Amino acid sequence: MGVAATLDRRSARLTRLLGATALACLFAAAVMPESVFAQSVTDLGANIPEGSEMLLEADTLIYDNNDETVTASGGVRIDYGGNRLVANQVTYDRRSRRLVAVGDVQIVDPQGTTVYSDKIDVTDDFGDGFVNALRVETVDKTYFAAESGERRGGFLTTFNNGVYTACEPCEDKPDKAPVWRIKAKKIIWNQKAKTVRFENSSFEFLGMPLGNFPAFEIADPTVKRKSGFLFPGVSFKSDLGAGISIPYYIALSPTYDLTLTATGYTEQGFLAEAEWRQRFNNGEYSVTMAGINQANPDAFDPNTVDSGPTGDPNEFRGMMGTQGRFAINSRWDFGWNVLLQSDKNFSRTYGIGDYSSFVYRSEVFMTGLDDRNYFDLRGMHFDVQESTLDRNQNGTENFDARDREQPWVLPSFDYSYTPDEPVFGGELNFDLNARVISRDKLDLTYFDNTTDVETVNGTENSSSRLTAEAEWKRSFITDGGLVMTPLLAFQADTTQVNYSPDSVAAIENMALNHPGGSWATDIRDAYHRLLATAGLELRFPLLFASENSSHVLEPMAQLFARNDEPYAETLGMPNEDAQSFVFDATSLFDRDKFAGYDRIEGGTRANVGFRYSGAFGNGWTTNGIIGQSYHLAGENSFAAPDLVNAGAYSGLETDTSDFVGLIGFAAPFGLSASASARLDEQTLEMRRGELKAGYTGDIFAVSAKYAFIQEQPLYGFDEDRREVSLGGSMRFHENWRLFGSGTYDFEKSVMVKDALGLAYDDECFTYLMTFAEERDRDTREVTQTFGFNVSFRTLGDFGSGTKSFTDL
Repeated sequence: MGVAATLDRRSARLTRLLGATALACLFAAAVMPESVFAQSVTDLGANIPEGSEMLLEADTLIYDNNDETVTASGGVRIDYGGNRLVANQVTYDRRSRRLVAVGDVQIVDPQGTTVYSDKIDVTDDFGDGFVNALRVETVDKTYFAAESGERRGGFLTTFNNGVYTACEPCEDKPDKAPVWRIKAKKIIWNQKAKTVRFENSSFEFLGMPLGNFPAFEIADPTVKRKSGFLFPGVSFKSDLGAGISIPYYIALSPTYDLTLTATGYTEQGFLAEAEWRQRFNNGEYSVTMAGINQANPDAFDPNTVDSGPTGDPNEFRGMMGTQGRFAINSRWDFGWNVLLQSDKNFSRTYGIGDYSSFVYRSEVFMTGLDDRNYFDLRGMHFDVQESTLDRNQNGTENFDARDREQPWVLPSFDYSYTPDEPVFGGELNFDLNARVISRDKLDLTYFDNTTDVETVNGTENSSSRLTAEAEWKRSFITDGGLVMTPLLAFQADTTQVNYSPDSVAAIENMALNHPGGSWATDIRDAYHRLLATAGLELRFPLLFASENSSHVLEPMAQLFARNDEPYAETLGMPNEDAQSFVFDATSLFDRDKFAGYDRIEGGTRANVGFRYSGAFGNGWTTNGIIGQSYHLAGENSFAAPDLVNAGAYSGLETDTSDFVGLIGFAAPFGLSASASARLDEQTLEMRRGELKAGYTGDIFAVSAKYAFIQEQPLYGFDEDRREVSLGGSMRFHENWRLFGSGTYDFEKSVMVKDALGLAYDDECFTYLMTFAEERDRDTREVTQTFGFNVSFRTLGDFGSGTKSFTDL
């Protein structure tokens, strides 16, 4: 009979046991997938921190010297280097160098992966082993189960009658089948090849088998990058037809890769795409290329960029784009976004990745940010991706698919500096702006059915401007609570212009045929402007409080005394960056209401109004602004013309402006609404208005917007604009939701956009299906888009992807 030594729980509570050899055996269960596959068992010993001690806790510890075994039994728990093993009994055989753990075995590795089994039997070098009735739960909530598992050769693990899923078990019904799972006769993990192979497998969805597969292979879940085919995608668009995309991913190194995608369209043929990506420690960049030889350009609307002119169809189309951003240091960044394409609408038509936006800005930039100081230098070019052809000066359509009317900005420069210390007790700020613009072709708007120029949106050749601005302001608070803020500002700029003869002729044509009467022109090579401002702002916040609410009503007045805007009475000076102009409650108290530097607000002006905010004890909040602006002296810049008629019909072109106001509220249960308006100063006729409302709850989410803008003929809009947009979603089940949106143009009596979608989502599976229509406001031509996407967590996505979905 062998000699055995037995220790009770007290003596076995803390025991150094078996050394490094036993260590490897005690945690043999790391031969499982995901973290199963997550950690190579052969590397386990190397991951144990040097000097780690083993903690053994058991009711009984038996040393059998004859059989050369050590057995721990009764509530066994072993902790070593962040790993933990729990079992009813653990036996180590020194002669066979095998370790056997039996009875409710649990092993947890340092990453948190848990392995459950009835029995684990493994050699101490991890080359061979056997696990009985195993179940694995990884940190990222993926699950494996098998009747048994075997390991051979130190790198090949086979799971017999295995199951894999990324769906969490139902707490109420743990035996219920997950949303999806893969069952296989054998699951083979090849540690060298970094692959997982499923043999004689079936895919089950909601407990029902959908398909059987003799064999298929996926990358080891620990491998984030591995060459191979990705899930295919499908799409449908009326002018492209049905399409199927097959992407192939090539993992060239840990820091760079390549994705090749082939897409076949029933209407337009074969589209080829390639995307290269590379990462560095301080940034990343990508390069994308795509091209197609269109099989049926006639499927597009005739005489558009997509179809080309009759007799000369737009067949070959392509693009190349690149994006990148790098951190020079903690304060400075350098980057670029560049799109080159055969015509101005290719990337949008075919939905090429990050290049399909309606307006794409190609740029190279460098930015710096330090506390309150800002630096930005960039070169830019704008691509307006639309199918509409350009119009020649004689009124005919221009079939040159390149959008040569869009400018090159080389460069645009902004610098802002605010000293940390007060200056004369107030805040001093310096701003510097510069831009150089070059355009290959005049950008003009013509009167309907004429060759007379309505606006000169951009001149041919080049122009440059340098602007410097300084502002000082300081606030004083009187004993009565009046806040007084004096302000001083000075702005100087110089503009150099190289007008082409066609540009000069277009400006003179506009001046002669202006609906407001003939205007004088002042066309020169250089324009120099100075503007000095002295201002005073008065605010008197009044607080009204009760037991359940507080309200702040703030009467407010501003006075700005300035010289007139130079060159405001004549046409000639270009306006490139201040073309968009809206006067409403949010801009009422701006010192300069123009959007850019090319126009500056001159003359003496007063802004008067009230601001209000309220908070209630039940969680409701309210806010509001109402006021008016008054031109007191000098030239009214908003009544003065420029090449795009900025300021016309703005509500500021008269000495007494229109009334502007805004009011809104928000409720604690997800309801919010706002209304804004601009009303005629004499008749209170609505000039511009907007209503917004939204509600977000557990079941419903709804948003609505109504906008009205009165006609602005000199600003390019000959008719009133009235439009309503609705969007909403309803979750009619824990995982199911229905959503949709629509936009209706009341003036054109046309549903501009409408879309409907159905979605399912849970922790391991999502499904999305959308159908969208878009109609031309004038021709009523309809473009239809169908998209769907199915996503199985950890397996991949299948469908058309977001590029085919209409924004809802």
